[in-house]
Amino acid sequence: MAMKRLTRQRKAVLDVVQKARNHPDAAWIYQEVRKVVPSISLGTVYRTLDALVEEGKIIQLARAGEATRYDANPTPHHHLICERCGEIVDLELELPNLLDKAREAFPDLRFHDVQIEFHGLCARCSQALDS
Repeated sequence: MAMKRLTRQRKAVLDVVQKARNHPDAAWIYQEVRKVVPSISLGTVYRTLDALVEEGKIIQLARAGEATRYDANPTPHHHLICERCGEIVDLELELPNLLDKAREAFPDLRFHDVQIEFHGLCARCSQALDS
């Protein structure tokens, strides 16, 4: 897909996601973008996020029963989900190419992505338990 024109609204949404370190959801992004573009609608934020995901500028983190969150780091990486506070921590880990292994093991299936989640405690919650 060709890149869409970088309008003031698109730039504001992208800037908010890139500056966030909390893997925000659309509602949080909307509130932050409204500080810069007060007239923006929630629908525009959702459409812009979808377009940025489609263009590969950001990634979606979808978990059952939770709001979709967004990550400004589109390079392949994994996440730790804190079981205590819900924080999502980026993990840069070298793992074997599981997608190719799955394709070889199950040739009748069509795979397009693999995501690995680690579950445990973030540094803050881990330190709080040790105190």
